[in-house]
Amino acid sequence: MAKLPIEKMRELERRFGEIEARMSAGPSADVYVKLASEYSELQPVVTKIRAYQKAIGELADLEVLLEDKSVDRDMRDLAELELPDVKERIEALENEIQILLLPKDAADEKSAILEIRAGTGGNEAALFAGDLFRMYERYAATHGWKVEVLSSSEGEAGGYKEIIATITGKGVFAKLKFESGVHRVQRVPETEAGGRIHTSAATVAVLPEAEEIDIEIRPEDIRIDTMRSSGAGGQHVNTTDSAVRITHLPTGIVVTSSEKSQHQNRAKAMQVLRSRLYDAERQRADSERSADRKSQVGSGDRSERIRTYNFPQGRVTDHRINLTLYKLDRMMVGEIDEVVDALLADYQASQLAQLGEQQ
Repeated sequence: MAKLPIEKMRELERRFGEIEARMSAGPSADVYVKLASEYSELQPVVTKIRAYQKAIGELADLEVLLEDKSVDRDMRDLAELELPDVKERIEALENEIQILLLPKDAADEKSAILEIRAGTGGNEAALFAGDLFRMYERYAATHGWKVEVLSSSEGEAGGYKEIIATITGKGVFAKLKFESGVHRVQRVPETEAGGRIHTSAATVAVLPEAEEIDIEIRPEDIRIDTMRSSGAGGQHVNTTDSAVRITHLPTGIVVTSSEKSQHQNRAKAMQVLRSRLYDAERQRADSERSADRKSQVGSGDRSERIRTYNFPQGRVTDHRINLTLYKLDRMMVGEIDEVVDALLADYQASQLAQLGEQQ
């Protein structure tokens, strides 16, 4: 059986009971909101702790019954039948409690900035970048999240050379943070007369959306330039002087936004800049904590191919966890939970292994 931090579990139970009592006492609205937030955070783990304690009690009762020679044979047989189920339940609860007690990523509950850029492969890469954006857009819709495009540059044959969007909702970053990396596609382009399979790629970056309280940007650290921006061309020509480019002087990070309103462009560009700086700071802190950590999360290593989408075979392979699914058509319409959940489970397993080494 896993070794659980019993004292910590008792402290969480004690705190949960204290919060329940204070909420029942009718505190002020502000205090109640804070208590309710902590209550909802503790409730899942305390529920599991109580279920675990109940199962431990059941196991003790069964063992006493089996050791008691005065108990009739039928009762002993029933106890022996129940014993494996109770032990299995205890083991499952121990694992669930361990996961719930893992250190939380402070950014997990945040919304996210999604950046997709066409890589090698020309027009086909831009089309694939568009496919990926629609995949995440549909995935967001199934979770009730809101997607807003901040800036985009369309490909010559469709899709996007680059697209940046916000995905707003509770826990967006927790779900999408493992999507950062190089996504490779293998398929026959529509323009390919010979039916040959082409390989192209797009890069995805998912950044936790930073609030002003998360990262401070000093006015003297940025240079803001306005530029002329143009639309897609042809009948859609739209030329203005509203495009904004913000350069963060200490880091050299450059962000542009080219919608119609200069005021909106400045706000959107600052939003992206703040998130990129926040992400860079998270990566720096993470690297200091674990210089040799190979995990995709927080490592900043987005040059590595993480997933391949093979259209002729209808196959998707995530190379980090050696997961292959033959449901490419379902994934491309936003049904990516199976991969997302598998990546999370793998990450949690690695965290548990690290904790085991430290103990």
